[in-house]
Amino acid sequence: MKILFSPKCLEYSQPGHPESPNRVSATYNYLKDKKGFEFIEPLPCSDDDILLVHTQSLLSEVKNGKFFDYDTPSFSNIFEIARLSAGAAIDTMKLALKGEKAFSLMRPPGHHATKNSLGGFCYFNNIAIASLKALKQVAKIAIIDFDCHHGNGTEDIVLGRKDILYLSLHQSPLYPGTGLQSRGNCINYPLPADTTPDEYLSVFGKGLKQVKSFNPDLLAVSAGFDTYKHDPITNILLEKETYREIGWMLSEFGKPAFAILEGGYSRDLPECIYQFLIGLSE
Repeated sequence: MKILFSPKCLEYSQPGHPESPNRVSATYNYLKDKKGFEFIEPLPCSDDDILLVHTQSLLSEVKNGKFFDYDTPSFSNIFEIARLSAGAAIDTMKLALKGEKAFSLMRPPGHHATKNSLGGFCYFNNIAIASLKALKQVAKIAIIDFDCHHGNGTEDIVLGRKDILYLSLHQSPLYPGTGLQSRGNCINYPLPADTTPDEYLSVFGKGLKQVKSFNPDLLAVSAGFDTYKHDPITNILLEKETYREIGWMLSEFGKPAFAILEGGYSRDLPECIYQFLIGLSE
């Protein structure tokens, strides 16, 4: 398993903000002592990569730091860090197309960033950027999003495309309040608070059957671990071992697959990610 990581992604923070450097640094420190993981330094993406999915207006706002969002603040050098996170997603995708299993352990996350707006801790939509770039090499991609929050940004970007299928399981009601029903190529499964692991995996299996019918050439995974039972800002009840099952179910496709980190804010995040990566490697 190849893991894309750069300590540069730890260089911004805001006191009390759940999307903190510690969630990634703790995971890196946990995984580097485990066998079977190779860490690779990512390269930043280009402006042209960002413009595959975002408007020039959003690119300029982030580059110049001229925006205000309480959840997604303007930090010094945030543009360089955000494009490094997007670049890591691209590098992860490229490894998958070479037959490697790969995971991006980077921040900021991305799936709330729409075509023309940032938000929800996200500046650029990493999974969408990597997926649209991959379409230069493959015909069809399935984006599978198991973050506890709906990936409103990803849906905004890919809605209506015939070459991308988007699947999201998410708690509802919950931020951002979208994903209440499926639309075209975007399959949404809103789940109530206190959904159990068995209930979750049953719905996940239904979603994967729809993905299988689509028959994608590549799986792109928005891996959020805020569905964990002890996550401080959500209310789904998954166990650590549930993520191993999720990873295994994805590996069963036998398709090239890459995954990138989205949410997950509990102290047990490193173990949750580890279980997922073990399942994905099986």
